Amino acid sequence: MKDAGKNGGTAGKTLGAQPAVKHSRIQTRNRKRILDAALEVFSAHGFRGATLDQIAAEAGLSKPNILYYFDGKETIHVTLLNQLMETWLDPLEQMNPEGEPLEEILAYVRRKLDMAQAYPRESRLFANEILQGAPRMGPHLEKRLKPLVDQKAALITEWAAAGRIAPVDPRHLIFSIWATTQHYADFEAQVNVLMPEGGVFPGAATYLEGMFRRMLKV
Repeated sequence: MKDAGKNGGTAGKTLGAQPAVKHSRIQTRNRKRILDAALEVFSAHGFRGATLDQIAAEAGLSKPNILYYFDGKETIHVTLLNQLMETWLDPLEQMNPEGEPLEEILAYVRRKLDMAQAYPRESRLFANEILQGAPRMGPHLEKRLKPLVDQKAALITEWAAAGRIAPVDPRHLIFSIWATTQHYADFEAQVNVLMPEGGVFPGAATYLEGMFRRMLKV
C-alpha cells in the first residue's frame, strides 16, 4: 500500500513550510535519486522544457515509479526549490553586524562564489524559476528573501553612514554580488569556452575581491 503523504507534503504551487513525513530507507534513497535526476533535467531544460519522461530516464526508474513518490513535475520542482532556498539564504544571513564591514562584505562575495562552484545546477534551477516570473517562488521571495535583504541593506547603509565603507546603494551592491558570482554557474558553458583550462574560480575570487575592495574601501 502506498504511504500516506507520498509526495513529502509538498502541496500547491508555491513554496512554504512543509510537514515532516517519515520515509523508509528505500523511499528516502529513491526520492533522493529522483530529485538528483530532476535537478539535472530542470537545470538543463528549465521547468517548461523538462518532462517526467526525461526525469525518469535520468533516474533510471519508470515513470509510474516517479509518480509513486511525487504527484507530478511541479511537485518535484517545488520540492527542489524548497530545499534550495535554505541554502541560498545562508550566505547573506551569515553577514555579521559586529564584524569589520569591508571584510564581512568580501566574505559574502566569497561565500556566493563558493556556492556557484559547488552548486551550479541549483543556481541554474533558481535562475530559470526567476526568468519565468517566479510562479512557484514568488510568495517565498516576499516572505523570506525580501526581509533578509531589507535587514542587510539597512546594515550596509549604517556602515556607510558611519564612514566604515564608501557610500554605496546597498541593494544594488547586493544585486552586483549576485550577478558577478552566480554568472560563473548560470553561464558555465560560456565561461568554460572562454577561460583557459583550470583556475576559473581562484582567478574569479581574486578579481572579485579586488574589485569590491576598491569600490568599498574608504
